[in-house]
Amino acid sequence: MENRIRDKRFLNKIVTASEAANMIQDGMTVATSGFTPSGYPKVIPKELAKRVENGEEIGITLITGASVGDELDGTLTRSGVIKRRFPYQTHKDMRNKINDGKIKYQDMHLSHVPQFMNYGFFGKIDVAIIEAVAITEEGGIVPSTSVGISPQALKLADKVMIEINISQPTALEGVHDIYMTKKPPFREAIPITKTADRIGKTYMEVDFNKVVAIVKSDISDKVRPLGKIDENSKKISNNIIEFLKDEVSKGRLPENLLPLQSGVGSVANAVLGGLVDSDFENLTCYTEVIQDSMLDLIDAGKVNMISGTSFTPSEEGLVRLMDNMEYYSKYCILRPMEISNNPEVIRRLGVIAMNTAIEIDIYGHVNSTNIMGSRMMNGIGGSGDFTRNGYISIFTTESIAKNGDISSIVPMVSHVDHTEHDVEVVVTEQGIADLRGLSPIERAKKIIENCAHPMYKDKLKKYLDDSIKTSKFKHEPHMIGEVLNWHANFLKFGSMK
Repeated sequence: MENRIRDKRFLNKIVTASEAANMIQDGMTVATSGFTPSGYPKVIPKELAKRVENGEEIGITLITGASVGDELDGTLTRSGVIKRRFPYQTHKDMRNKINDGKIKYQDMHLSHVPQFMNYGFFGKIDVAIIEAVAITEEGGIVPSTSVGISPQALKLADKVMIEINISQPTALEGVHDIYMTKKPPFREAIPITKTADRIGKTYMEVDFNKVVAIVKSDISDKVRPLGKIDENSKKISNNIIEFLKDEVSKGRLPENLLPLQSGVGSVANAVLGGLVDSDFENLTCYTEVIQDSMLDLIDAGKVNMISGTSFTPSEEGLVRLMDNMEYYSKYCILRPMEISNNPEVIRRLGVIAMNTAIEIDIYGHVNSTNIMGSRMMNGIGGSGDFTRNGYISIFTTESIAKNGDISSIVPMVSHVDHTEHDVEVVVTEQGIADLRGLSPIERAKKIIENCAHPMYKDKLKKYLDDSIKTSKFKHEPHMIGEVLNWHANFLKFGSMK
């Protein structure tokens, strides 16, 4: 620990995880590091859960950058500590309690979360728990594998706890670029004009007097496995690459494209993975998460710089990343979520946004959060930040789910996260629908023809034709009764075949 804590004043703050957890009281709001299962606190939450398991009554509001690992979301959910949660999660235990109404949850655009904290919309932040790899000579906190909301948590919390994780490599120091905005009316332009721009410090500032606990941790990030790149994912990736080539040929994109953003998960990872064998070179990425396929792009010499807020590899990718951190850090920048997801920067750089959907309707509305309109899966994450502000917004999904029992292309989505106004390109393994400049009915015909699975194409065509005939208004016609029947049959029978 001593070699990680270079400002020796902090050595007097070293306590056990149990002692730190005892400082958290019922009703507190706790903000932590972590963005996806990377860089989140691990030992203090486990000790907090033990207090409840031993009979204490403790309930907290938890704010993180995004989803986090089992030691935080899972442990505190199972013990009943979490009563309210912001802004994004992926843990099955938490998802179940949210859907059972036992955890109050607000889904949010990730770019809004740091602002809500700064503006006081969440109320007082009582405690910040931040994972770090080191404390500098000047007392700066060096984040680990993610940044997320950590700078805001350090600034705003009444009390600060720091987990020094000795399993995280010190080679992470220098990869971060910490810059914070001011509140209106004093906010200034964020001076990023290209992906590689560095505009801040390599560490986060903290008021020494607010630090109440320094705790040792040696638990590695519990990252999730990524599914293998299957044939449908390859087809989706190939469809996107052909689309991008066509955009270049028409002069709408430069030969090295514009900065790429891709969401979390196996399909998103596969989409970028396809670029490894493409003709594109000198690429850049301005995104949230740095996944395995981005490491592949670095290894292939295809990418010059990747900016994100988190390293989010698979289990195998984590070993690869940790073993070669000095190499990969030359091509990567980790920024606060406030900057990685900032609409101003996304718009200025002209980011090509690529995100996944649960379902897409014939007019181009996208549901990316809820099954059957009310069963929360994970949350909107940063997809809206990039979709609305990107140069081109692309949504991908396989055309069918549950082995064909469900069509991912539907007459009307059961929940709207991204409206037709923000969705420009739809891609499935069946093909691609470029929706730019099209009226709703034209969009519907293209999505059905190019993206729907053959087993559902005729049903969708009939729905559209009948809607045009029977609806009084012809701009975006619907038959609400048939929409309800469509979803009800999926829910009851699992099939519309």
